[in-house]
Parts: sequence; structure tokens; C-alpha cells
Amino acid sequence: QVQLTEYGGGSIQPGVLRRLACVASGATFSPYFMAWFRQAPGKEREFVSAIRWRDAAEYYAPSAKGRFTISREKPKDTMYLEMNRLKSDDTAVYYCAAARSASTTMTAAAAYDLWGQGTQLTVSS
Repeated sequence: QVQLTEYGGGSIQPGVLRRLACVASGATFSPYFMAWFRQAPGKEREFVSAIRWRDAAEYYAPSAKGRFTISREKPKDTMYLEMNRLKSDDTAVYYCAAARSASTTMTAAAAYDLWGQGTQLTVSS
């Protein structure tokens, strides 16, 4: 049974850089896509970014494009999200997710089979 665990959340000031990590453990891991979602208080969970595991092709939500960078280290079964120029609107619980099969709707939470427990990121001065 594969488990996903997120690391890197916390309380930070606006404008700084932060990197989140998602580590897969427990069994052989070979997803088709992995992704980051986030959920702010009182809002629905939203897509942030995804990466195709095979070739590291990257996909971003408009709110993340140009500020966030997704990457992965296959030998470590680890995915990252490097976030720049953070602002208060980025405050949310960040979740990583894995999809075992290809999907044309990889921005939708329903496309993902496996989820981490989430890590809280608070951006505030």
C-alpha cells in the first residue's frame, strides 16, 4: 500500500520562497500523473500543478504559472513544489495526489486515486 506524505508547510512571510515535498512510501510506485492541490478555508479544493511521472511534463493552474515550479526525483519517489513570491492568497492546506492512469482531466481531483494528508501553509506578515 503506497502512502503519500507532504513536508514543508509552515508559517511564512509574504514574498519568500518555499519548497514543499511529497514522498511516496510503502510499495512500488509508478503513477501516471502526480499533482498538487490546495484548499483554503471556506473554499473548494483547487488544482495547482501536475507532473507526468514518465517524462516530467509540467502543468500549472493560472494562479501558479510563473511563480511555482513542480519537479520530481524518480529514484526517491519524491515530488516537489517550489513556490516563489508567496502572498496571503496562497494560504491553504496543500495536498499531493497520484493518479495511476492517464486522464484528460488531470486538473480534476476525481482523476487521482491516492492522496496525502496535507500540509498547512500560512502566508502572513
